Amino acid sequence: MNHKGTSASIVNAAEILFAEQGFTETTVRQITSRADVNLAAINYHFGSKKGLIQAVAEKFLTPLCAELGAMLDQRQLAEGAGQITLEELLEMLMRTLLIVNRDNVNALAVFMRLLELSYMKNQEELRQFLMTRYNDKLQPFISLLRQDAAPMEDDEFFWRLHFMLGSITFTLSNFHTLHAIEKREFHSGAEVEQILHRMIPVLSSGLQARADKTYFCRV
Repeated sequence: MNHKGTSASIVNAAEILFAEQGFTETTVRQITSRADVNLAAINYHFGSKKGLIQAVAEKFLTPLCAELGAMLDQRQLAEGAGQITLEELLEMLMRTLLIVNRDNVNALAVFMRLLELSYMKNQEELRQFLMTRYNDKLQPFISLLRQDAAPMEDDEFFWRLHFMLGSITFTLSNFHTLHAIEKREFHSGAEVEQILHRMIPVLSSGLQARADKTYFCRV
C-alpha cells in the first residue's frame, strides 16, 4: 500500500471507530488493528492521535463548510434576493448536515462527537485548530444569523449561538435513545431528517427572543 493509501486507510478506520465509540474511548491500538497498520504509520502520517483527530475533522468539516458556503452564495445571487431569514439559514444548515451525511454515513456521528470533544476543558489545541481552520469559512453564515437575530450584545449572541449548537449536539448525539423513547411513548418514530427540520422553529425562536439585560439567579 502506498503512503496515500495508508493515510486514507487510517483515516477511514479512525472515523468508523470514532463514530461508534467516541474520540476519547477509541484507542490507537484499535485504529491500527482495524486499518491493519503499525503504530509507526500513525506517527508518520499524523504525528499523534491528536493529529489523526484533526485529519478526521477536516474530512467532514471541509465539505460541510463548502456546501454551506455554496448554498449561501446561490441564495444571495438569486434574482430579487432580499435579506436571508433565520429560518432560511437554519434550513441551509440542516440541509448541509444531511447532504454531508448522505455522502458519508459516519458524518453526523463524527460531527456531533467532535463538537462534544471540542468543549472539553483539556481540548484547547483542538479548539484552536478548528478556529484557525474554519472560523473564516463559517463567519459569513454566523454574521447573517446575527443580522436577523434579536438586537443583543456580543456576549449574549455568543451564548445564544452556543445554546443552538448545544441543542443540535444533544439531539443528534442522543438520537437513537430519543427515537426509541418516542416509539415507546407515541408509537411513532421520526427519521433524523424530520427531527432536524423540527428543530428550526425552536432554534429560530431562541435567537429572536428579546435579550434581557437583568439576568440574575435566585437562591
